[in-house]
Amino acid sequence: MRIKLTVAYDGTNYCGWQIQKNGITVEEVLNKTLSKFFKEEITVIGASRTDSGVHAMGNVAVFDADVTMPPDKISYAINNLLPDDIRIQKSEKVSDDFHPRYCDTRKTYEYKLYNAQFPDPIQRLYSHFVYFHLDEKKMHEAAQYLVGEHDFKSYCTPKDDVENTIRTIYYINVEREGNLVKIRINGNGFLYNMVRIIVGSLLKVGMGMIPPEEIKNILEAKDRTKAGHKAPACGLTLVEIEYL
Repeated sequence: MRIKLTVAYDGTNYCGWQIQKNGITVEEVLNKTLSKFFKEEITVIGASRTDSGVHAMGNVAVFDADVTMPPDKISYAINNLLPDDIRIQKSEKVSDDFHPRYCDTRKTYEYKLYNAQFPDPIQRLYSHFVYFHLDEKKMHEAAQYLVGEHDFKSYCTPKDDVENTIRTIYYINVEREGNLVKIRINGNGFLYNMVRIIVGSLLKVGMGMIPPEEIKNILEAKDRTKAGHKAPACGLTLVEIEYL
């Protein structure tokens, strides 16, 4: 039986999702926990291989196992064995040919900027602190140049195994809630470091370093060196993956 998990985690203490030699990962913890519970070797397949320090509210993974209990009860059983910073939000049966990475999806990410005179210790693991005052309205204006289907070559870290850098962004909203500036972005897929580089570029707009329309010029240049720096991982959360 193939089981789909909706997984939430605090990425602070993990070297990302995918198994690595240099540290513990979310995938590794899930594999070990599921294998222990089902008493067989379990390997999960994740939808989004988030980087070290990135958080998730709704990543998705699947695994195959001989399941005798109701699929929706697996989440309760597994959560009793998982560390406090990883929790299964939902477990359900899916078809045997369901693959979390090869289906049509819409993904939503949120990036939080803590914009104040002094850092907030409580926010430090889940937002990026910015001292300079940010104009969130100009950031929102600039972000609209990225909505639609575009070649996002300027806004990603190049990878040899990625030939197609065209993606569709359905919406980007930039809003302020007190000292928090939240950037929420929804699209059909994201390139390596794409959201964090977009945030780094919007930060330059928010601080008045470049005008909003420069975001369009950077997009059209198809040159990574034209875009802003890659924003830190701590501010980024994978909110939801919607299967169409």
